[in-house]
Amino acid sequence: MAQIFERSSNALARMSLVLTGLIVIALGVTLNELQRSPWVTRQGQRPDQPVPFSHKHHVQGLGLQCQYCHTTVEKSSYAGIPPTKTCMNCHAQIWTNAQLLEPVRTSWASGESLKWTKVHDLPDYAYFNHSVHVAKGVGCASCHGRVDQMPLMYAQNTLQMEWCLDCHRNPAKNLRPAGEIYNMAWEKPAEDRPVWCAVGDEKSGVPTAQSVNCVTKEPSGAGAQVALLQMPLGSTHGLAGDGPAGVMPVAPVYKKFTSQDELGHFLVDHYKIRTPKDLTSCEVCHR
Repeated sequence: MAQIFERSSNALARMSLVLTGLIVIALGVTLNELQRSPWVTRQGQRPDQPVPFSHKHHVQGLGLQCQYCHTTVEKSSYAGIPPTKTCMNCHAQIWTNAQLLEPVRTSWASGESLKWTKVHDLPDYAYFNHSVHVAKGVGCASCHGRVDQMPLMYAQNTLQMEWCLDCHRNPAKNLRPAGEIYNMAWEKPAEDRPVWCAVGDEKSGVPTAQSVNCVTKEPSGAGAQVALLQMPLGSTHGLAGDGPAGVMPVAPVYKKFTSQDELGHFLVDHYKIRTPKDLTSCEVCHR
């Protein structure tokens, strides 16, 4: 074959194989970065809306609660888009001639809903339940970011599967007290801002997260014994009687937390969060 190919052909063949491998690797890396880019995920993009609604003005400025507009967030798989009537509850009296609100007035007069562009849009095969996450101590800001600081709404996170799995593999880092779910300014515990939590009785039909009471100021009697004091028959402590032993509840014990890791694992146990090993069916997230 020496009469056909020169000796340098071997070197060229080896170089071509190496070059082909580098091209394949580069193409794979490029596609991987592309599918994580805002061009695909729309992360950080502010889509055009029929009305430039400012969450910063309504939430931070006026103090509206999330549930006022998103009425089904605690009881349904979807948070809900407010009907035009919700807007007109206020804007029938204020800013009644503002040009920006003309689409709202037109919608109210015609009965035709405003066509909002969905910002947090999951694939059709992915199933996400808002009520479950809210009931288990996941705050709005954990997924949606500081909505109260957004003049125009955008997606803070990618919403890709790897982002969901990152939380589900270690939910402790994102859990918070039930009373802080709608608090956009909630800060994780630290040495200079500890959190005290106590466990109460679970009630049927009530989210397990509500059985845990957490406060940011040291409660009085924080070292009291957590238990139900069982009093014997004929006790002289004011619980005598002919029936079974009396039961007198005493103040709960508040445990102090100075890190999110400690608080999160405490809440995982008492909120009864399922671990990845407990999720035996793909249909939990995929439909």
